[in-house]
Amino acid sequence: MTKSKLLSLVALAGALSAFSTFGSAKTCSVEISGNDQMQFDKKEIAIAADCTEVELTLKHTGKLPVTAMGHNWVLTTTADFQPVATAGASAGAGNQYVPKDDARVIAFTKLVGGGESTSIKFPTSKLKAGGDYTFFCSFPGHWSLMKGKLTFG
Repeated sequence: MTKSKLLSLVALAGALSAFSTFGSAKTCSVEISGNDQMQFDKKEIAIAADCTEVELTLKHTGKLPVTAMGHNWVLTTTADFQPVATAGASAGAGNQYVPKDDARVIAFTKLVGGGESTSIKFPTSKLKAGGDYTFFCSFPGHWSLMKGKLTFG
């Protein structure tokens, strides 16, 4: 084999390797909305097993300001949901009503008020296929109504 052909094959192998790595990463987008009646528009979110990252957008479709009717989106295991929601009230608005540096929190958005939206990205490596996950709004008094189930896999 000539040196030129060998270099071409090495370059092709490198390009294919880079392409296969690029092709295996998949960001899955999810949108969820909250309103002034303390309701999410979804009770369940399903994330496919081939997603490597989730991009979640939270939209507040109401009119009330963040101080009166703020919403966020918090993800924990179902076992951790209630303790984290309770701890969130003590964390305060400055911490988005999410306990600071709490390992039980898988992902969360900032608080938004009427007409606002926010987005986050988080890796699915934080999730287990078939795991039991709950998403909720941790604004005080909201989590008992604004919650749902997230499935992965």
